[in-house]
Amino acid sequence: MQQGVGGGGAGWGQSGQHPAAPAQPPIPPAQGWPGSPAVPPPPAPPVGETTGHIPLPPAVAGTGGATLAVLLIGPAGAGKTTVARHWASTRPVPTAHVSLDDVREWVCSGFADPQAGWNDHSEAQYRLARRTCGFAARNFLANGISCILDDAVFPDRPVVGLGGWKRHVGPALLPVVLLPGLEIVLERNAARSGNRRLSDEEVARIHGRMAGWYGSGLPIIDNSHLDVEGTARALDEALARAIAAPAAW
Repeated sequence: MQQGVGGGGAGWGQSGQHPAAPAQPPIPPAQGWPGSPAVPPPPAPPVGETTGHIPLPPAVAGTGGATLAVLLIGPAGAGKTTVARHWASTRPVPTAHVSLDDVREWVCSGFADPQAGWNDHSEAQYRLARRTCGFAARNFLANGISCILDDAVFPDRPVVGLGGWKRHVGPALLPVVLLPGLEIVLERNAARSGNRRLSDEEVARIHGRMAGWYGSGLPIIDNSHLDVEGTARALDEALARAIAAPAAW
């Protein structure tokens, strides 16, 4: 005697087919399989630093986009005004150039020309011009604009020279000395005109006093064999090193 089909296995219907299984809830996409830990998504690469898996170098070398206050020091004929203007105009961020000689010459009537003899009047106008440049630099910096100033600061007059600039602009001032050879300075001075041109004797005297910056700890660039662009690059590199390791002055 055979067993009935319906009594041999639980869950089978009369037709011999398995009934439909109850629907299972979907697995949440963030959990993976039941019981396994959630797998966080991979971190996104920093914007501007990587492309795919290949790290890229910084877009701008040297001082980059830093907001700086720079004092470019040098004798007459060193090319500091030309270099400062070129450096300021080629930076990737807003940068102003203020020349002490230009500010001194804002005085038209009553201008005390040092070439006619240095006296209390010319000294007072020089001090006034330096304070005016300092005010301008601080205003530019307060608005996020870098500033480079140029002046023939003597190392043997720190209080009225480098120290004065630091008081007027601020402690973050970065001084750099531009000092080519004497023959280069004489040649460049000879190409000048007006009250910017000095006698050879005066140029040699100023250049000799500037030699005192050697051993001061300040960055010194000998641009005797550099053009304007090359000198501006050397200036930017010197400033980048000064930012990384500030000199005590």
